[in-house]
Amino acid sequence: MQKNKIIFFFVLLFSVSGFIISQTADTVKVEKKATKKSTYREARKATIMSAILPGLGQVYNRRWWKVPIVYAGLGGFGYLFYTNQLEYAKYSKYLKAENDNDPTTINETKYSSDQLLVIKTGYRKNRDLGFIGMSIIYVFNLVDANVDAHLRTFDVSDDLTLQIKPYSNVYCFNNSVGVQTGLSLNFKFK
Repeated sequence: MQKNKIIFFFVLLFSVSGFIISQTADTVKVEKKATKKSTYREARKATIMSAILPGLGQVYNRRWWKVPIVYAGLGGFGYLFYTNQLEYAKYSKYLKAENDNDPTTINETKYSSDQLLVIKTGYRKNRDLGFIGMSIIYVFNLVDANVDAHLRTFDVSDDLTLQIKPYSNVYCFNNSVGVQTGLSLNFKFK
C-alpha cells in the first residue's frame, strides 16, 4: 500500500511539472525562421565569394588567418602539379623519340624504352596527385567559408545550464494502464 502511494505521488508530481514548464510554439517558430533566413544569405554569399576567388569567403567571414593556409595549400599542390607536368612532358618526348624509328629525333637520356615508360608513369601519378590536392583544398575552402558563415550567428555564451527533471507518461494499452517514469535532461542556452 505504501509503495502505491509513493508511485502515485511521483506520477502526480511529474505530470504537474510537465504542464508548468511549457512554452508557446509560436514564438519559437518565428525566431527560428528569421535567424535561418539571414544566416542562409550570408553563408551563400561567402561560398560564392570563395568560389570566385579562394580565400575571399574567409575574408568576408573575418577569418583572415585562414587565407594564407588556403593559398599555401593551393600553391604547394600547384607547384607539385607544375613541376611534375614539365618532367612528364620531357620524358614523354624522350619515350616518343626512342620508339618512333626517326633518326632525326634522339633520346638524350641513358634510359631504355621500358625505363622511360616507368619514369613517365611516375611523374604522371605525381602530377595527378597535385591536381587532386588542389581540388581538395579548393573544396575545403568552399566548405569552410559556408560553415563559418553559418556558425557566425551561433551563440557561444558561457550561460549554459543543465536541468534534471522528472519525467512521467501514463499510457493505455489493451485495457490496461501503465506508467512510464524517468529523468529528463534539459539543456538551456541563454
